[in-house]
Amino acid sequence: MNTTGRESLAQSATADREILISRVIDAPRELVFEAFTDVRHLSQWWGPEGFTTTTRSFEFRIGSEWDFVMHGPDGTDYSEWITWTEIVQPERIAMLHGEYRGDPNAFESVLTFEPDGETTRIEMLTVFPTKELRDEAIEKHGAIEGGQQTLGNLAAYVVEIVLNGAES
Repeated sequence: MNTTGRESLAQSATADREILISRVIDAPRELVFEAFTDVRHLSQWWGPEGFTTTTRSFEFRIGSEWDFVMHGPDGTDYSEWITWTEIVQPERIAMLHGEYRGDPNAFESVLTFEPDGETTRIEMLTVFPTKELRDEAIEKHGAIEGGQQTLGNLAAYVVEIVLNGAES
């Protein structure tokens, strides 16, 4: 089941700047976490349907960066930049995500990985600097649908790894 907002707006002082997307993935937490933290996996599933990703540089540790380009199905290239601000393996990843280092419109995301038997519930909470930037991301860029598709791609990718016995 996907969730796109808080059950109660009163739960958070930043609720009007948030997008929350969650999904249950039929794979163990450690594998789902690894798929988010290893560039060889990320390049296979990252982004909404029809997008591909080219990584310029990647290092997964606090303070390091992932510099990449997302290629849209219409041929548009989107420069992207992420720096990791917190890593608690295999439970939580926090990051700052923008178009480039120093982007004043960069947003914060926190991913949590909760085990549930043989499955994993992943939650992706994104907090934008302003309500207007959040609304623009939803209306102009389809952030909710794109986030749901991205987690769907992750789910399909890790299930394929499990089915093929290709866990690392």
